[in-house]
Amino acid sequence: MNSIAAELNGTLEGTVADSLLSDLGRRMYFPKGIISQSAEAKKLAHRIDATIGIATEKGEPLYLKTIREALTGLTPKETFPYAPTAGIPPLREEWKKEIIKKNPSLAGKGMSLPVVVTGLTHAIAVVLDLFANPRDTLIVPDFFWDNYELIASDRLQAEVAGFPFFTPAGKLNVEGLADALRARRGGKAVIMLNFPNNPTGYTLTESEAERLVKAIRNEAEHNTRILVVCDDAYFGLFFEEGLKTESLFADLADLHPNVLAVKTDAATKEELVWGFRVGFVTYGSKGLDEKHYEALIQKTMGLIRSSISCSGTPSQYLVLKGLMDERHEVEKAATFKTVETRYRRVKELVRWMRGPLKPFPFNSGYFMTFRVPGDRAEDLRQALLKRGIGTIAIRPDCLRIAYSSVDAEKLDELFGCIDDEAVKLFGQGK
Repeated sequence: MNSIAAELNGTLEGTVADSLLSDLGRRMYFPKGIISQSAEAKKLAHRIDATIGIATEKGEPLYLKTIREALTGLTPKETFPYAPTAGIPPLREEWKKEIIKKNPSLAGKGMSLPVVVTGLTHAIAVVLDLFANPRDTLIVPDFFWDNYELIASDRLQAEVAGFPFFTPAGKLNVEGLADALRARRGGKAVIMLNFPNNPTGYTLTESEAERLVKAIRNEAEHNTRILVVCDDAYFGLFFEEGLKTESLFADLADLHPNVLAVKTDAATKEELVWGFRVGFVTYGSKGLDEKHYEALIQKTMGLIRSSISCSGTPSQYLVLKGLMDERHEVEKAATFKTVETRYRRVKELVRWMRGPLKPFPFNSGYFMTFRVPGDRAEDLRQALLKRGIGTIAIRPDCLRIAYSSVDAEKLDELFGCIDDEAVKLFGQGK
């Protein structure tokens, strides 16, 4: 094992992070090579810096005018050089401020500086690389984004074990999660929680959140080492009263020394820059201090360095400039309101449908999902395609609708066609 990795492991020794690390995570470190030496040169090489592999002239990067002219508002230094492995420092600092502003109960709690990654997918992949071994189990509700399985099962050879997301009464199945944790009592548990949920569009209520946090604390007190990954991809898109509008990360970051919380989020949906691929990984645990967070950051940087090297520079600066613009909050609120208006109309439309499709509870995010009779969601999807309408069959019995991508004036047509085809396939509903 590399001596730097061994040193980082020594720093984490005795913490929940140490007990959760995967074999790959244990081997991981950030090398004192080109990147770290170049960073040192930026501070000290005031005459000539011959460390980094880019082309410059008079201290400015060389660039093509045809590309430069397409990026108005950014300087050459904000556009063309490599970004630091963990992301540009002002964006990391600003995103941490944003996290605390959006989750005020985090104020005063310990947490790491966010590390920049290339989107939410990369955030989850990095975290699972760090903590999931082959044959480990990723605990998720049975409604989850299909990329979890690709990352955890197909890529890392871990298992994905679902528990029913909803109770028969249409509430969050907190007891299902508690049961899954009890089955691993005294060992290691890795949980992935996504609110607002993709594909259902459900966010847990305040009371459900309290019960869920209590269930996690209870198992931590029975010496279960628990990693909770909070997938906050759709954070902020909350459309009803009584919902948990802070990330669960805020409750879990100082819950118990046996709980390591990781917030994976992104500018992708929060800032409406899907193609920019700017995501973040942030750590929080009652048992960690600054030296532990720095060790985790160094290991995360090792994974980034050994895979993509760093995230894109222009995207990071564009996100930063957007966050710091005085118009930012007003514009963002107006855009989120557009999605909420669509949500309100969809709520009305599903009540009027004649067919047997049953909507799962939804109150937030981008999506809603129907239960389809007879495990024939694919048949319904194909019937809709013949009418020029695209939907997603996420399971044999479930059809997902991304109403976020449908103009408000087309929602009646969309849900009318879905209802018509459902009636043709299955008959009238009860």
